[in-house]
Amino acid sequence: MPSLEEEFFPSTPGKFKIDRGGGHHRQFHRCFSSTSKMFLWALFLIALTASYLSFQSFVDSGSRYFAASWGGIQWEKQVRKSAQIHRGGGMSVLVTGAAGFVGSHVSLALKKRGDGVVGIDNFNSYYDPSLKKARKSMLAEHGVFVVAGDINDGKLLAKLFDVVAFTHVMHLAAQAGVRYAMENPHSYVHSNIAGLVTLLEICKSANPQPAVVWASSSSVYGLNEKSPFSESDRTDQPASLYAATKKAGEEITHTYNHIYGLSITGLRFFTVYGPWGRPDMAYFSFTRNILQGKPITVYRGKNRVDLARDFTYIDDVVKGCLGSLDTSGKSTGSGGKKSGPAPYRIFNLGNTSPVTVPALVSILERHLKVKAKKNVVEMPGNGDVPFTHANISMARREFGYKPTTDLQTGLKKFVKWYLSYYGYNHGKAVN
Repeated sequence: MPSLEEEFFPSTPGKFKIDRGGGHHRQFHRCFSSTSKMFLWALFLIALTASYLSFQSFVDSGSRYFAASWGGIQWEKQVRKSAQIHRGGGMSVLVTGAAGFVGSHVSLALKKRGDGVVGIDNFNSYYDPSLKKARKSMLAEHGVFVVAGDINDGKLLAKLFDVVAFTHVMHLAAQAGVRYAMENPHSYVHSNIAGLVTLLEICKSANPQPAVVWASSSSVYGLNEKSPFSESDRTDQPASLYAATKKAGEEITHTYNHIYGLSITGLRFFTVYGPWGRPDMAYFSFTRNILQGKPITVYRGKNRVDLARDFTYIDDVVKGCLGSLDTSGKSTGSGGKKSGPAPYRIFNLGNTSPVTVPALVSILERHLKVKAKKNVVEMPGNGDVPFTHANISMARREFGYKPTTDLQTGLKKFVKWYLSYYGYNHGKAVN
């Protein structure tokens, strides 16, 4: 692909076809050639200068925008106030993706028990940002300040650590969704790999270093056919780019644990659902379409086998997140130098009771009191897997993780929230 210079200027400025008509024209051609070269080089320098000034203006305007969105005395006061600990032995936690589904629930649970919490979220448009802003407002009502910013912004992260000596990081920011990776693969690398590295770079250099708990995914099990999935099972056959970036994250975090002494805990979530959930999830979109009288697409595996998921209610996942934070142990580095081995752990957080997708639809129909219009089709090759099933014995042993909400109960709570949030009254949306 031609460069910007090649796009607008010839590769050899001043080159032109010389007239072979006779010797008496040579002096004229030398003069013309020289003048042409000077003229074209002058044009090139003018254009280069204009391009630089235009780019500099773009950078300056971007810098002014981000500088305006964070920093300053008032901003620092908000951060410090939000990070204040209100219980003995409490922790100060930076929660990334705090306006997201799991992030908002974890932030709220930490705050309610007296921990200091500061959130960060980029409020991207992968799904309706208004839902993220509503979660942010909910958190603000409980004293949690969520900074609008991206985890790839190293300067912002460094500033947050300069203002608050975080004891823990709960890293939940990520580009989610298995199927969307086929449409926008670069967003997964940007958030799930580059963003993770940027965050870990800040954590490794912090003094003191925080313990890091982060969201991996059950997707890392990929094409594994052994059931239930255990942490020791092979995870080198990802079925989607999303899964591959999460697997890469596990390798990257292991590296930072090994070299820099960061305490690392990775959590493999299994199909988390519940109030304030993600609109791209099947249970959420099914609910929306059923209420609107639209058909839903139910995928079926090979040989007409129903897909099954280990649906895990949000409150159970939150308990797992808090248990992981409470038992994370300490990082052993200081200023980027390791003084000894630090904990490195990976846990499954699931429900251990897989339910088929048709069964999920039946439960929704009962709670919504509306019959679904179903289109049953064979699962396409888009990165989805036929089933998930978590072995949670390690999490139970390490921090007493024990899910208590079955799908019937969890979906009832979700439907109640959905109807209230979207203003439904007797099956119709209230404008």
